[in-house]
Amino acid sequence: MNYKLEICANSVASCLEAQRGGAYRVELCAAIPEGGTTPSYGDIAMARELLDIKLNVIIRPRSGDFLYSPLEHKIMLKDIEIARQLGVDGVVIGCLTAEGEVDMERNRELIEAADGMSVTFHRAFDMCRDPFDSLEKIISLGCHRILTSGQRQQAEQGIPLLKELAQRAGNRIIIMPGSGINMNNIATIARETGAKEFHLSARKPVESGMIYRNPNIKMGGTMVMIEEYGQQVTNSELVRKTVDALENLNQ
Repeated sequence: MNYKLEICANSVASCLEAQRGGAYRVELCAAIPEGGTTPSYGDIAMARELLDIKLNVIIRPRSGDFLYSPLEHKIMLKDIEIARQLGVDGVVIGCLTAEGEVDMERNRELIEAADGMSVTFHRAFDMCRDPFDSLEKIISLGCHRILTSGQRQQAEQGIPLLKELAQRAGNRIIIMPGSGINMNNIATIARETGAKEFHLSARKPVESGMIYRNPNIKMGGTMVMIEEYGQQVTNSELVRKTVDALENLNQ
């Protein structure tokens, strides 16, 4: 199979479903509705213990923008150190300047800390001012891939830019489309962009087992829409069907 499927996993349970469905790799994240933040030590340790497939971990101390303080930068360096100790295969990073440029100094320090591990530049790329200048800078840093939606809300909308990025990148770096990819559109995105790696979540809702539910309290507050009696968990059947859609392109 020429294609590789990376599942954005929000839990160890999702990691196991991704593996069961035939994914090549998982990116383990917390707080996916906020764009993903660094998962806990326990999540990383258990995922590494239970997975046979590749395990990448996002290194992102908070949601919001990608302009980090000196303290946040130190936190990311420490998280990479912990990820290395736990035996992950790769880290997923991305720091920008206030002007929307790739922060060469800070990204270089994170990459040096991750020496020997695979490095993905995450969707901070989609918030860059100039995608082509950013592409060249990220290549010069030595990253192995860029996760991007083509600077659109969903990858299917970003196909023109994704295609051009893949052509410009050539064999120098992997362009990995992500955001809104599913078993119904992945073949089209693969054909039209020329990409070989894809990032998606393949999740289904799982109802909470709670019987008593206090109607007077919301843990997320009244201004934040959070499903408090259910979870979104990667589904192995959805993963398998997406893998099958890619495999059919090779026939």
